[in-house]
Amino acid sequence: MTPAEAIREAAARFTAAGIADARYDASLLLSTLLRRDPLALRLDRDTLLPPDNLSAFEKLAARRLSREPLQYILGSVAFLGHTFHCDPRALIPRPETELLAESAIEAAREVPGTPQVLDLCTGTGCIGISIALATASHVTLADISSEALALARENAEALHANVDSILSDLFSSLPGRTFDIITANPPYIPRGDIPYLQKEVLREPSLALDGGEDGLDLYRRLAADLPAHVHAGSRIFLEVGDGEANSVAALLEQSGFVTDVMKDYQQIDRIVKGTWRTA
Repeated sequence: MTPAEAIREAAARFTAAGIADARYDASLLLSTLLRRDPLALRLDRDTLLPPDNLSAFEKLAARRLSREPLQYILGSVAFLGHTFHCDPRALIPRPETELLAESAIEAAREVPGTPQVLDLCTGTGCIGISIALATASHVTLADISSEALALARENAEALHANVDSILSDLFSSLPGRTFDIITANPPYIPRGDIPYLQKEVLREPSLALDGGEDGLDLYRRLAADLPAHVHAGSRIFLEVGDGEANSVAALLEQSGFVTDVMKDYQQIDRIVKGTWRTA
């Protein structure tokens, strides 16, 4: 069987199983296995794959057919030009989260000296590590999950990012500390919606998905605790679920922030930005 035939056959099975972007997924799986360009593999109708390659590819395809997320099978995900290790210990970074990181990077570059940055619910560490790599900030990664924090530390080491990390339920392990910039992509899926998510999403950590009955539990706690950890001009950047931006902005405003909302690539209100009032 040639690479083109293997991809075509796997893609057909993926499509029958209801997997979107079937050919893309099949190409990437074979590309990762053979370390060859996926487009070249799709066009290769001449090379015969050895039996051990076909067997290994079949095992990868079987994992995808079980609806294991492609990023977990590949073991990595691209984020703002960097490659982050990705596995079931943490939520898979999404493209819309890059918008949050980019906004935070811009804000950090406006802070004189060494900005103090806190990335809550850090997961893979993609937001905080990207900020550390792009700016002169002192970045602290925080997560309630020891497994996620271990993954974030691994990514920081692999990318040579100078960051601190701390096991913390939001601000619980950070008494008395204030920050110039705070970022967070907390769990925001309403609990009742979780059973209806894509099968792939259900393979991600429930701790990173479940936002309580209305999806806003973590935002309420954040808004209540933030005043003790900010100063004049401090900025906060929060990712939110579809339809949650106005509620989250209201929570921040009640705590003393001036807010703005940014849309994602699908024109959904996705990022809530807040600036602590100077007076």
